Amino acid sequence: MSDNRPEWTPQAAESWKLTLPCTKAEAETLADAAGELAGVDPPPVLMTSEPDPARPDDWQLDAYFEGRPDAAALAAVRALVPSADGIDAVPERIEDRDWVTLSQAWLEPIRAGRFHVHTAAYADDIPPDAIAFRIEASRAFGTGHHETTTGCLTMLDSLARSGARFAEIADIGTGTGLLAFGARALWPDARVIATDIDPVSIEVTAENMAVNAIPAGAIDLVVAPGVDDPAIEARRYDLLIANILAGPLIELAPSFAKVVAPGGSVMLAGLLATQADAVIAAYAAQGIRLADRLDLGDWTILHLTR
Repeated sequence: MSDNRPEWTPQAAESWKLTLPCTKAEAETLADAAGELAGVDPPPVLMTSEPDPARPDDWQLDAYFEGRPDAAALAAVRALVPSADGIDAVPERIEDRDWVTLSQAWLEPIRAGRFHVHTAAYADDIPPDAIAFRIEASRAFGTGHHETTTGCLTMLDSLARSGARFAEIADIGTGTGLLAFGARALWPDARVIATDIDPVSIEVTAENMAVNAIPAGAIDLVVAPGVDDPAIEARRYDLLIANILAGPLIELAPSFAKVVAPGGSVMLAGLLATQADAVIAAYAAQGIRLADRLDLGDWTILHLTR
């Protein structure tokens, strides 16, 4: 594979990084942080991430600086995440490589079945046989780099290769929209709806649709908790995807069962392998039984059928 990342330049040699914990709410406000950093020249690049989906409110901020940041620059970044007040974090010099590349190193392209998920930094290095999506680090979970999302993409591709056909698809808790995009690519004639309890996720999904040339309206976007919305409840789905967490998945089992068509499939993720049996039992009680499972590290992806 060729390396199409930005070239190293001498000006980028002196690069520094400050890492701070933050809350999800703080991470969501950082897209509008330009004003607070107006006095920092050049301004740092801010990257937020959700290190562990099992702790959805615990996020991380990485601030990348060209040149060693002074006390004022560090104070300006710290002010963006008040929850980190008192955290003993100091900037560290990073090796003499392009700081833009380093800021996105954790987002190198991933391959899951036929899917290839990448950022703009790798847009020129897409395999010709891939179903490619550009997903940047953002305010929503689901860049494809966590085992839960990778596993769902892999399982979706496996279902398509096995000859499965779906006409009504729901992605509940869509995050960045990636799983809805993948399902639409595999079953282009299906009606697809993507929902999330967080309005920011729906905003991000709409932005990602535009970036990936998915026409507005090709996927219905709804802000809703679970399936509690008339637009969602009005349909019966032959594929329902939910990459959330084990607790909510168990709680949502009865309401999911009401909207899954007879013979329909349910794909569940966001659960640890140790939680799989409890999730399987909750859905079995609703007449939705295990058909297949995929274990990736500590995480499990379930395919169930009604």
